[in-house]
Amino acid sequence: MKVGIDKIGFYTPNLYLDMVDLAHARGADPAKYQVGIGQSKQAVIPPTQDVVTMAANAAAQILTPTIKTQIAMVLFGTESGIDNSKATAVYLAHLLELSPQTRAVELKQACYGATAGLQLAADYVRVHPQAKVLVIGADIARYGLRTAGEVTQGGGAVAMLVAANPQILELEATSSYHTADVMDFWRPTYRTEALVDGKYSTNVYLDFFAAVWADYQRQTKLTIADFAAFTFHLPFTKMGRKGLRQILPTATPEHQAQLTAAFEASQADNRDVGNLYTGSLYLSFLSLLRHGHLQAGQRIGFFSYGSGAEGEFFSGLIQPNYRQGFDDAGLTDLLANRRAVSVAEYEQLYNQQLSSDGQDMQLAVGQEQAPYYLAGRQHEQRVYRRQ
Repeated sequence: MKVGIDKIGFYTPNLYLDMVDLAHARGADPAKYQVGIGQSKQAVIPPTQDVVTMAANAAAQILTPTIKTQIAMVLFGTESGIDNSKATAVYLAHLLELSPQTRAVELKQACYGATAGLQLAADYVRVHPQAKVLVIGADIARYGLRTAGEVTQGGGAVAMLVAANPQILELEATSSYHTADVMDFWRPTYRTEALVDGKYSTNVYLDFFAAVWADYQRQTKLTIADFAAFTFHLPFTKMGRKGLRQILPTATPEHQAQLTAAFEASQADNRDVGNLYTGSLYLSFLSLLRHGHLQAGQRIGFFSYGSGAEGEFFSGLIQPNYRQGFDDAGLTDLLANRRAVSVAEYEQLYNQQLSSDGQDMQLAVGQEQAPYYLAGRQHEQRVYRRQ
């Protein structure tokens, strides 16, 4: 029985910041951001969107009334949780009007959480083939204004439906994973912005990729020749490019060109959205589906990395009807219809998050266009709305 990704949805708010504008405002050469980091645009998250609403807006694209009755679990990978006790998955299940007979859990390990959810979901469906599992990767990447990490911010949500006989991708059973206690990136509970050692984190990322790729090859006896494309966790697109370059020399010149072209397709949407932590790998996969030239049966490699640190390499096989599993035109419109904001407006929105003092707040929702949004806070509880 095949088990894997049946449908994928993606959501990011309708605002973005051009990296050329940010570079000029910060006194930097735009090429440093566009070429050195590999980013063109960065999603700007208004106060009326958080990880719960973005996840709902992504999931709504792939759920029908019938599918909702078949969902047995919601596994929500995020490092931008809104409560130290209550899971984002519980809020999401309520917003989506899922059955009370649904298991709802939040998963956290930096940018790796959605991959943990995907693997747990696949294992569950292998035992319960009539069930479906909703897996979420949603985050808001915040490093602070005028910091070194500012250029690698962003946000959004990816929603994946895991099922038997999937339309998009059959997950293969073998994967390789690696864990180490590494302080390359972390966010203590008293901070709203992450702490990161950028150069060190890049080196750990590349070391983890080398380790899990070597172990995967040892387990499966597969080589680079067996892969049509590799997708990477992309906190910024240059990171994945460095990973691919580590293994390209083992491919033939013709295959190197094919893998490079596939990577260009896989980073296209990330380049215009920025960093969404847990969702970055899966936005990259969706970008490959949208912009690549894939054929049924081709094997895709996935490298998932979460600082702190956890890495995993796994693979999947493209299915014949993969294009029926996502709304290509809708996603194109979503990205094309966003509004550019000035650096001043971006800074204002960055500072307009819900206050940390628990006071009642009513957010200005007049410009909000998404189906699900955050209206404010009452009695120390977030107030969500659907329009």
